[in-house]
Amino acid sequence: MAATALGAVSARRRRTVSHTVVAVYGAAGLLTAAGLCRTLWYGLAEPRTALAFGVLIAVGELARWGALPGEREPAPLGAAGALAYALLGENAGQPTGHGVLQTVAVVLAAGLAGAVPHVARGRGPGLDHIVRRILAVGFAAACFQPLYGVIHLRERFGEGPGYAALLLLLLVLTALCDAVLAALLLRARTRHPFGPLLRDELRAMLHIGSAVCATGAVIALGVAVAGLWALPVFCVPLLLAQLSFRRYAAVRTTYTQTIASLARATEIAGYTPHGHARRVAELSCAVGRELGLSGRELTVLEYAALMHDIGQLSLVDPVPAGATARLPVMEQRRIALLGGAVVRQTGVPSAVALVVERQADPYREQPLSARIVRAVNAYDDLAGECATASGPLSALERLRLGTAYDYQPEVVESLARVLSRGGPTPGRAG
Repeated sequence: MAATALGAVSARRRRTVSHTVVAVYGAAGLLTAAGLCRTLWYGLAEPRTALAFGVLIAVGELARWGALPGEREPAPLGAAGALAYALLGENAGQPTGHGVLQTVAVVLAAGLAGAVPHVARGRGPGLDHIVRRILAVGFAAACFQPLYGVIHLRERFGEGPGYAALLLLLLVLTALCDAVLAALLLRARTRHPFGPLLRDELRAMLHIGSAVCATGAVIALGVAVAGLWALPVFCVPLLLAQLSFRRYAAVRTTYTQTIASLARATEIAGYTPHGHARRVAELSCAVGRELGLSGRELTVLEYAALMHDIGQLSLVDPVPAGATARLPVMEQRRIALLGGAVVRQTGVPSAVALVVERQADPYREQPLSARIVRAVNAYDDLAGECATASGPLSALERLRLGTAYDYQPEVVESLARVLSRGGPTPGRAG
């Protein structure tokens, strides 16, 4: 009966996932078809302007060289150019008339042209990225173009701060639309809670997203006054910001790899089973997302989970199979404090060391990240003791029995939900 109920829940979730993705992709497909058909039938309005912005967007896509996997906005220059074209009402003082559908057609064609080299190398943009670009640009153009043509926004708001503030407001609404779309698609793919995903997307908008929106507004304002010669001038700051961001991301990636290598010291020395730290880190992050932790909190959780066993290096005799969950409480706390002291000397944030130090305390005295690490570590230790299929179920049951003192009930139930969707496989002890 339980298996049947779980199967029914899983089937409902899959249907929800497919419905969400189909709805978003269908909306993008209809908008794209309308834009292409209208442009092919009537031709390009103001081809010189369309070509200039198309080249800018294509160059922005080409500048994706060196983009890191999972980067939220791998082509900020292309995104800024697309937004600027959607919010373009005048060119050197002369009104434009490209409209919403042509904007979508030009952005799509230019984006695909710039992505050709990446596709040839097998690193082209994902469908989610393309769909979000189409819908976000279509939203911005639909909010701006009809109003500009009917109400004459420059006459209504003036040439100064009022008009610029209106553009920024439209860009904020567009960024919110894009964040909602990104969170919906991630929710459909990963089944993580929507609220934390949306919060992470909105926080990401404050970084590279704010630069993209500001540059899009500046380009639209510059072209309205100075014409198309303003395009290369206003693109340079964003290119420099993109280069600096890539360098920062590369340094952070190296930093994470260094922490992962340090965490493997216990495995190389024979204190913990192979892959234990990686499994605990992956499963802890999944539980953290389930409980609504933010991106920064998840980073601290990941680092702490990777290094949670580093204190075992101080032991003369290794713990059998590295299963500290079997040790007396005082011994667990001693190892945790030693591990925290080691972590503090590695240069990682003090919040990581705090989680490592507090992982063996009663859960009511722990921060949430320490509660997660303790429960997930105990699960991997207990599940690895049994090579049979009942090992994970038996480990979960033992965690539930310990929720009165050792493990927070909400963390254990979140762990059960993550495992029901397919989490990292526990390694065999010994």
